Amino acid sequence: MSDDESSVDSVSSEEVEKEEEEITDLSNSDVCTKYQEAARIANLAITGLVSQIKPGATALSLCTFGEAVITSQVAKLYNKKVDGKSIEKGVAFPVSISVNECVCNNSPLSSEEQLGLNAGDIIKIDLGCHIDGYISVAAHTVIVPPSTDAPVEIPASAEDIGDVAVAAYNAMLVASAAIKAGAKNSDVTAAVEKVAAAYGVNPIAHVRMHQMKRFVIDGVKEVALRTPAPEDEEEKLAECTFETNEVYAVDVAMSSGDGKVKEADQRVTIYKRNVESNYRLKMKASRYVLNEVNAKFPTLPFTLRMFDDERQAKMGITECVNHGLVVPYPSLVEKSGSTVAHFKCTVLVLPSGPSRVTGLGIPEYFKSEKSPDDDTTKILEEIRIKAEKKAAKKKKKKNKK
Repeated sequence: MSDDESSVDSVSSEEVEKEEEEITDLSNSDVCTKYQEAARIANLAITGLVSQIKPGATALSLCTFGEAVITSQVAKLYNKKVDGKSIEKGVAFPVSISVNECVCNNSPLSSEEQLGLNAGDIIKIDLGCHIDGYISVAAHTVIVPPSTDAPVEIPASAEDIGDVAVAAYNAMLVASAAIKAGAKNSDVTAAVEKVAAAYGVNPIAHVRMHQMKRFVIDGVKEVALRTPAPEDEEEKLAECTFETNEVYAVDVAMSSGDGKVKEADQRVTIYKRNVESNYRLKMKASRYVLNEVNAKFPTLPFTLRMFDDERQAKMGITECVNHGLVVPYPSLVEKSGSTVAHFKCTVLVLPSGPSRVTGLGIPEYFKSEKSPDDDTTKILEEIRIKAEKKAAKKKKKKNKK
Protein backbone atom coordinates (compact mmCIF):
# COMPACT_ATOMS: atom_id res chain seq x y z
CA MET A 1 0.00 0.00 0.00
CA SER A 2 1.33 3.46 -0.93
CA ASP A 3 1.73 6.28 1.56
CA ASP A 4 -1.05 8.15 -0.25
CA GLU A 5 -3.48 5.23 0.10
CA SER A 6 -2.55 4.88 3.76
CA SER A 7 -3.19 8.58 4.29
CA VAL A 8 -6.61 8.38 2.62
CA ASP A 9 -7.62 5.38 4.75
CA SER A 10 -6.50 7.22 7.88
CA VAL A 11 -8.57 10.32 7.03
CA SER A 12 -11.61 8.19 6.17
CA SER A 13 -11.30 6.37 9.49
CA GLU A 14 -11.13 9.63 11.37
CA GLU A 15 -14.23 10.90 9.59
CA VAL A 16 -16.17 7.76 10.47
CA GLU A 17 -15.11 7.83 14.11
CA LYS A 18 -15.69 11.52 14.59
CA GLU A 19 -19.09 12.20 16.15
CA GLU A 20 -21.15 14.70 14.25
CA GLU A 21 -22.28 17.57 16.41
CA GLU A 22 -26.02 17.28 16.98
CA ILE A 23 -28.09 20.18 15.64
CA THR A 24 -30.68 21.06 18.29
CA ASP A 25 -32.34 24.14 16.82
CA LEU A 26 -35.12 24.59 14.26
CA SER A 27 -32.72 24.31 11.30
CA ASN A 28 -33.03 20.56 11.96
CA SER A 29 -36.37 19.36 10.55
CA ASP A 30 -36.54 16.52 13.10
CA VAL A 31 -36.25 19.06 15.93
CA CYS A 32 -39.02 21.15 14.39
CA THR A 33 -41.25 18.07 14.20
CA LYS A 34 -40.66 17.27 17.88
CA TYR A 35 -41.65 20.79 18.90
CA GLN A 36 -44.79 20.52 16.79
CA GLU A 37 -45.73 17.10 18.19
CA ALA A 38 -45.22 18.37 21.75
CA ALA A 39 -47.37 21.39 20.82
CA ARG A 40 -50.14 19.16 19.50
CA ILE A 41 -50.21 17.23 22.76
CA ALA A 42 -50.12 20.40 24.88
CA ASN A 43 -53.13 21.73 22.95
CA LEU A 44 -54.91 18.41 23.33
CA ALA A 45 -54.35 18.47 27.10
CA ILE A 46 -55.65 22.06 27.37
CA THR A 47 -58.72 21.14 25.30
CA GLY A 48 -59.40 18.11 27.48
CA LEU A 49 -59.02 20.14 30.67
CA VAL A 50 -61.47 22.79 29.47
CA SER A 51 -64.07 20.04 29.00
CA GLN A 52 -63.47 18.80 32.57
CA ILE A 53 -63.92 22.18 34.28
CA LYS A 54 -67.27 22.24 36.08
CA PRO A 55 -68.63 22.94 39.57
CA GLY A 56 -67.27 20.47 42.13
CA ALA A 57 -64.16 19.53 40.16
CA THR A 58 -60.97 20.00 42.16
CA ALA A 59 -57.67 21.52 41.08
CA LEU A 60 -55.98 18.24 42.00
CA SER A 61 -58.27 16.10 39.83
CA LEU A 62 -57.73 18.47 36.91
CA CYS A 63 -53.95 18.47 37.35
CA THR A 64 -53.77 14.68 37.40
CA PHE A 65 -56.11 14.46 34.40
CA GLY A 66 -54.00 16.87 32.34
CA GLU A 67 -50.75 15.12 33.19
CA ALA A 68 -52.32 11.75 32.36
CA VAL A 69 -53.31 13.07 28.91
CA ILE A 70 -49.74 14.24 28.24
CA THR A 71 -48.19 10.99 29.51
CA SER A 72 -50.54 8.75 27.52
CA GLN A 73 -50.09 10.73 24.31
CA VAL A 74 -46.28 10.90 24.37
CA ALA A 75 -46.22 7.15 25.05
CA LYS A 76 -47.48 6.63 21.49
CA LEU A 77 -44.55 8.46 19.90
CA TYR A 78 -40.80 8.00 19.40
CA ASN A 79 -40.53 4.57 21.00
CA LYS A 80 -37.54 3.46 18.95
CA LYS A 81 -34.30 3.68 20.93
CA VAL A 82 -31.48 5.89 19.65
CA ASP A 83 -27.95 4.61 20.32
CA GLY A 84 -29.47 2.13 22.76
CA LYS A 85 -31.26 4.83 24.77
CA SER A 86 -34.96 5.61 25.03
CA ILE A 87 -36.05 9.10 24.02
CA GLU A 88 -37.13 11.15 27.03
CA LYS A 89 -40.63 12.64 26.79
CA GLY A 90 -43.49 13.71 29.02
CA VAL A 91 -44.53 16.62 31.21
CA ALA A 92 -42.28 19.65 30.74
CA PHE A 93 -44.16 21.82 33.22
CA PRO A 94 -46.62 20.39 35.77
CA VAL A 95 -50.27 21.17 35.14
CA SER A 96 -51.39 24.03 37.35
CA ILE A 97 -54.96 25.18 37.95
CA SER A 98 -55.02 28.69 39.41
CA VAL A 99 -58.33 30.10 40.63
CA ASN A 100 -59.54 33.73 40.64
CA GLU A 101 -56.84 36.05 42.10
CA CYS A 102 -54.21 33.31 41.85
CA VAL A 103 -52.16 33.93 38.71
CA CYS A 104 -50.12 30.74 38.29
CA ASN A 105 -48.32 27.67 39.73
CA ASN A 106 -51.17 26.24 41.82
CA SER A 107 -50.57 22.49 41.56
CA PRO A 108 -51.90 20.84 44.76
CA LEU A 109 -50.73 17.62 46.39
CA SER A 110 -52.93 14.57 46.96
CA SER A 111 -52.30 14.86 50.70
CA GLU A 112 -53.83 18.36 50.87
CA GLU A 113 -57.47 19.21 51.48
CA GLN A 114 -59.27 19.83 48.20
CA LEU A 115 -62.03 22.38 47.60
CA GLY A 116 -64.32 22.06 44.59
CA LEU A 117 -64.61 24.75 41.95
CA ASN A 118 -67.66 27.03 41.94
CA ALA A 119 -69.65 28.36 39.01
CA GLY A 120 -68.19 31.72 38.01
CA ASP A 121 -64.66 30.95 39.20
CA ILE A 122 -62.00 32.20 36.79
CA ILE A 123 -59.57 29.37 36.01
CA LYS A 124 -56.05 29.67 34.58
CA ILE A 125 -54.68 26.44 33.10
CA ASP A 126 -50.90 26.19 32.61
CA LEU A 127 -48.86 23.20 31.36
CA GLY A 128 -45.99 22.00 29.21
CA CYS A 129 -45.05 18.91 27.19
CA HIS A 130 -41.70 17.84 25.78
CA ILE A 131 -40.41 15.25 23.35
CA ASP A 132 -36.67 14.57 23.55
CA GLY A 133 -36.30 17.77 25.57
CA TYR A 134 -37.99 19.98 22.97
CA ILE A 135 -40.60 21.88 24.94
CA SER A 136 -44.00 23.32 24.05
CA VAL A 137 -45.98 25.22 26.70
CA ALA A 138 -49.46 26.72 26.84
CA ALA A 139 -51.80 28.54 29.21
CA HIS A 140 -55.51 29.31 28.89
CA THR A 141 -58.21 31.11 30.88
CA VAL A 142 -61.83 30.00 31.24
CA ILE A 143 -64.81 30.54 33.56
CA VAL A 144 -66.50 27.63 35.36
CA PRO A 145 -70.01 27.19 33.89
CA PRO A 146 -73.09 26.61 36.12
CA SER A 147 -73.20 23.02 34.81
CA THR A 148 -71.60 20.93 32.09
CA ASP A 149 -73.99 21.94 29.29
CA ALA A 150 -75.02 25.39 30.55
CA PRO A 151 -73.62 28.60 29.03
CA VAL A 152 -71.01 30.47 31.03
CA GLU A 153 -72.24 33.41 33.08
CA ILE A 154 -69.91 36.35 33.80
CA PRO A 155 -69.76 36.73 37.61
CA ALA A 156 -70.97 40.05 39.00
CA SER A 157 -67.76 40.25 41.04
CA ALA A 158 -65.67 40.17 37.85
CA GLU A 159 -67.57 42.22 35.28
CA ASP A 160 -64.23 43.53 33.96
CA ILE A 161 -62.99 40.03 33.06
CA GLY A 162 -63.82 40.74 29.41
CA ASP A 163 -61.39 43.66 29.25
CA VAL A 164 -58.70 41.72 31.15
CA ALA A 165 -59.00 38.49 29.13
CA VAL A 166 -59.25 40.18 25.71
CA ALA A 167 -56.24 42.35 26.58
CA ALA A 168 -54.17 39.35 27.70
CA TYR A 169 -55.09 37.29 24.64
CA ASN A 170 -54.52 40.10 22.13
CA ALA A 171 -51.22 40.98 23.81
CA MET A 172 -50.15 37.35 23.42
CA LEU A 173 -51.00 37.46 19.70
CA VAL A 174 -49.21 40.76 19.13
CA ALA A 175 -46.17 39.64 21.11
CA SER A 176 -46.02 36.40 19.10
CA ALA A 177 -45.96 38.39 15.85
CA ALA A 178 -43.30 40.76 17.23
CA ILE A 179 -40.84 37.99 18.12
CA LYS A 180 -39.08 37.84 14.78
CA ALA A 181 -35.46 37.77 13.74
CA GLY A 182 -33.80 41.14 14.28
CA ALA A 183 -36.40 42.51 16.71
CA LYS A 184 -35.51 43.25 20.34
CA ASN A 185 -37.17 42.25 23.60
CA SER A 186 -37.90 45.91 24.36
CA ASP A 187 -40.03 46.04 21.16
CA VAL A 188 -42.24 43.24 22.50
CA THR A 189 -42.56 44.86 25.94
CA ALA A 190 -43.69 48.11 24.31
CA ALA A 191 -46.29 46.25 22.21
CA VAL A 192 -47.71 44.48 25.29
CA GLU A 193 -47.88 47.74 27.28
CA LYS A 194 -49.71 49.42 24.41
CA VAL A 195 -52.40 46.71 24.41
CA ALA A 196 -52.76 46.84 28.21
CA ALA A 197 -53.20 50.63 28.14
CA ALA A 198 -55.91 50.41 25.47
CA TYR A 199 -57.99 48.07 27.62
CA GLY A 200 -57.28 49.84 30.92
CA VAL A 201 -55.55 46.87 32.58
CA ASN A 202 -52.05 46.13 33.91
CA PRO A 203 -49.55 43.41 32.93
CA ILE A 204 -48.44 41.19 35.83
CA ALA A 205 -44.95 42.40 36.74
CA HIS A 206 -43.43 39.05 37.72
CA VAL A 207 -44.49 37.18 34.57
CA ARG A 208 -41.89 37.01 31.81
CA MET A 209 -41.49 35.42 28.41
CA HIS A 210 -38.48 33.13 27.99
CA GLN A 211 -36.43 31.61 25.26
CA MET A 212 -36.57 27.80 25.38
CA LYS A 213 -33.92 25.35 24.29
CA ARG A 214 -33.55 21.60 24.52
CA PHE A 215 -34.27 20.67 28.17
CA VAL A 216 -34.18 24.39 29.08
CA ILE A 217 -37.55 25.98 29.88
CA ASP A 218 -36.24 29.32 31.23
CA GLY A 219 -33.55 30.42 28.81
CA VAL A 220 -31.22 33.41 29.07
CA LYS A 221 -33.18 35.65 26.70
CA GLU A 222 -36.22 37.13 28.45
CA VAL A 223 -39.03 39.58 27.72
CA ALA A 224 -40.71 41.68 30.40
CA LEU A 225 -44.43 42.42 30.20
CA ARG A 226 -43.91 45.93 31.54
CA THR A 227 -41.07 48.41 31.84
CA PRO A 228 -39.76 48.41 35.44
CA ALA A 229 -40.41 51.50 37.54
CA PRO A 230 -37.28 53.50 38.57
CA GLU A 231 -37.46 52.03 42.08
CA ASP A 232 -37.50 48.51 40.58
CA GLU A 233 -34.23 48.88 38.68
CA GLU A 234 -33.16 45.34 39.63
CA GLU A 235 -36.10 44.05 37.59
CA LYS A 236 -34.65 45.56 34.40
CA LEU A 237 -33.69 42.94 31.80
CA ALA A 238 -30.65 42.96 29.55
CA GLU A 239 -31.52 43.87 25.99
CA CYS A 240 -31.50 40.96 23.56
CA THR A 241 -32.19 40.39 19.87
CA PHE A 242 -34.26 37.51 18.52
CA GLU A 243 -32.70 35.21 15.95
CA THR A 244 -33.98 32.73 13.39
CA ASN A 245 -34.44 29.15 14.65
CA GLU A 246 -35.06 30.19 18.28
CA VAL A 247 -38.09 29.14 20.34
CA TYR A 248 -40.00 31.27 22.87
CA ALA A 249 -42.67 30.85 25.52
CA VAL A 250 -44.89 33.89 24.99
CA ASP A 251 -46.38 34.27 28.46
CA VAL A 252 -48.92 37.04 29.16
CA ALA A 253 -50.92 37.67 32.33
CA MET A 254 -53.07 40.76 32.86
CA SER A 255 -54.92 42.14 35.88
CA SER A 256 -57.59 44.68 36.71
CA GLY A 257 -55.41 45.47 39.75
CA ASP A 258 -51.98 47.07 39.81
CA GLY A 259 -50.25 43.92 38.55
CA LYS A 260 -47.91 43.75 41.54
CA VAL A 261 -48.39 40.21 42.76
CA LYS A 262 -47.05 38.47 45.86
CA GLU A 263 -46.34 34.86 46.79
CA ALA A 264 -49.42 32.96 47.97
CA ASP A 265 -49.64 31.83 51.57
CA GLN A 266 -49.57 28.16 50.68
CA ARG A 267 -47.11 25.33 50.19
CA VAL A 268 -44.90 25.55 47.12
CA THR A 269 -45.24 22.31 45.14
CA ILE A 270 -43.41 23.04 41.85
CA TYR A 271 -39.61 23.11 41.72
CA LYS A 272 -36.76 22.82 39.23
CA ARG A 273 -33.25 21.41 39.73
CA ASN A 274 -30.49 24.00 39.88
CA VAL A 275 -27.89 22.13 37.84
CA GLU A 276 -25.10 24.49 38.87
CA SER A 277 -25.41 23.75 42.59
CA ASN A 278 -24.25 20.76 44.65
CA TYR A 279 -24.26 20.07 48.40
CA ARG A 280 -23.90 17.04 50.69
CA LEU A 281 -27.34 16.85 52.32
CA LYS A 282 -27.77 15.81 55.95
CA MET A 283 -31.33 14.46 56.13
CA LYS A 284 -32.29 11.07 54.72
CA ALA A 285 -35.53 12.51 53.30
CA SER A 286 -33.56 15.28 51.57
CA ARG A 287 -31.19 12.78 49.97
CA TYR A 288 -34.21 10.78 48.78
CA VAL A 289 -35.62 13.91 47.12
CA LEU A 290 -32.35 14.86 45.44
CA ASN A 291 -31.74 11.32 44.18
CA GLU A 292 -35.25 11.21 42.70
CA VAL A 293 -34.83 14.63 41.12
CA ASN A 294 -31.46 13.77 39.58
CA ALA A 295 -32.85 10.51 38.21
CA LYS A 296 -36.29 11.63 36.99
CA PHE A 297 -36.32 15.44 36.75
CA PRO A 298 -32.71 16.53 36.16
CA THR A 299 -33.50 19.68 34.17
CA LEU A 300 -37.24 20.39 33.86
CA PRO A 301 -39.77 21.55 36.52
CA PHE A 302 -41.58 18.92 38.58
CA THR A 303 -44.16 18.76 41.34
CA LEU A 304 -43.86 16.89 44.64
CA ARG A 305 -47.02 15.06 43.56
CA MET A 306 -44.86 13.12 41.08
CA PHE A 307 -42.83 11.40 43.83
CA ASP A 308 -43.68 7.84 44.89
CA ASP A 309 -43.39 8.91 48.55
CA GLU A 310 -45.10 12.30 48.78
CA ARG A 311 -44.62 12.49 52.55
CA GLN A 312 -40.85 12.04 52.23
CA ALA A 313 -40.79 14.56 49.42
CA LYS A 314 -42.51 17.21 51.57
CA MET A 315 -40.03 16.57 54.37
CA GLY A 316 -36.91 16.58 52.23
CA ILE A 317 -37.53 19.44 49.82
CA THR A 318 -36.85 22.19 52.38
CA GLU A 319 -33.18 21.34 52.85
CA CYS A 320 -32.77 21.12 49.08
CA VAL A 321 -34.22 24.63 48.70
CA ASN A 322 -32.16 26.05 51.58
CA HIS A 323 -28.93 24.96 49.90
CA GLY A 324 -29.91 26.10 46.42
CA LEU A 325 -30.21 22.63 44.93
CA VAL A 326 -33.72 23.31 43.60
CA VAL A 327 -35.51 26.49 42.58
CA PRO A 328 -39.09 26.97 43.85
CA TYR A 329 -41.97 28.13 41.66
CA PRO A 330 -44.36 29.71 44.20
CA SER A 331 -47.99 30.44 43.43
CA LEU A 332 -48.47 34.15 42.74
CA VAL A 333 -51.60 36.05 43.77
CA GLU A 334 -53.03 39.47 43.01
CA LYS A 335 -54.87 41.59 45.57
CA SER A 336 -58.27 40.23 46.62
CA GLY A 337 -60.99 41.43 44.29
CA SER A 338 -58.68 41.79 41.28
CA THR A 339 -59.54 40.01 38.06
CA VAL A 340 -56.75 38.05 36.37
CA ALA A 341 -56.36 36.35 32.98
CA HIS A 342 -53.41 34.30 31.72
CA PHE A 343 -52.62 33.11 28.19
CA LYS A 344 -49.41 31.50 26.93
CA CYS A 345 -48.24 30.05 23.64
CA THR A 346 -45.08 28.64 22.08
CA VAL A 347 -43.55 30.49 19.14
CA LEU A 348 -41.04 29.06 16.66
CA VAL A 349 -38.93 31.75 14.98
CA LEU A 350 -38.70 30.23 11.50
CA PRO A 351 -36.97 31.67 8.41
CA SER A 352 -40.47 32.47 7.09
CA GLY A 353 -41.35 34.35 10.30
CA PRO A 354 -42.78 33.56 13.75
CA SER A 355 -45.09 30.54 13.99
CA ARG A 356 -47.44 30.12 16.97
CA VAL A 357 -47.84 26.37 17.59
CA THR A 358 -49.75 26.22 20.90
CA GLY A 359 -52.71 28.00 22.41
CA LEU A 360 -56.47 27.76 21.91
CA GLY A 361 -58.78 30.49 20.65
CA ILE A 362 -60.15 32.89 23.26
CA PRO A 363 -63.54 31.75 24.68
CA GLU A 364 -66.35 33.64 22.94
CA TYR A 365 -67.88 34.82 26.22
CA PHE A 366 -64.87 37.09 26.84
CA LYS A 367 -65.94 40.38 25.23
CA SER A 368 -64.81 43.98 25.58
CA GLU A 369 -66.30 47.25 24.38
CA LYS A 370 -62.82 48.77 24.29
CA SER A 371 -60.60 48.73 21.22
CA PRO A 372 -56.84 48.69 20.72
CA ASP A 373 -54.96 51.47 18.91
CA ASP A 374 -54.80 51.57 15.11
CA ASP A 375 -51.36 49.91 14.84
CA THR A 376 -52.39 47.02 17.11
CA THR A 377 -55.71 46.64 15.28
CA LYS A 378 -53.84 46.31 11.98
CA ILE A 379 -51.51 43.64 13.42
CA LEU A 380 -54.46 41.67 14.86
CA GLU A 381 -56.25 41.82 11.49
CA GLU A 382 -53.16 40.50 9.70
CA ILE A 383 -52.95 37.65 12.24
CA ARG A 384 -56.65 36.85 11.73
CA ILE A 385 -56.34 36.76 7.92
CA LYS A 386 -53.22 34.58 8.10
CA ALA A 387 -54.97 32.16 10.49
CA GLU A 388 -58.01 31.92 8.19
CA LYS A 389 -55.82 31.16 5.16
CA LYS A 390 -53.93 28.51 7.12
CA ALA A 391 -57.19 26.89 8.29
CA ALA A 392 -58.61 26.89 4.76
CA LYS A 393 -55.44 25.33 3.38
CA LYS A 394 -55.52 22.67 6.09
CA LYS A 395 -59.18 21.91 5.38
CA LYS A 396 -58.53 21.64 1.64
CA LYS A 397 -55.64 19.27 2.23
CA LYS A 398 -57.79 17.14 4.56
CA ASN A 399 -60.63 16.90 2.01
CA LYS A 400 -58.21 15.60 -0.64
CA LYS A 401 -57.36 12.56 1.48
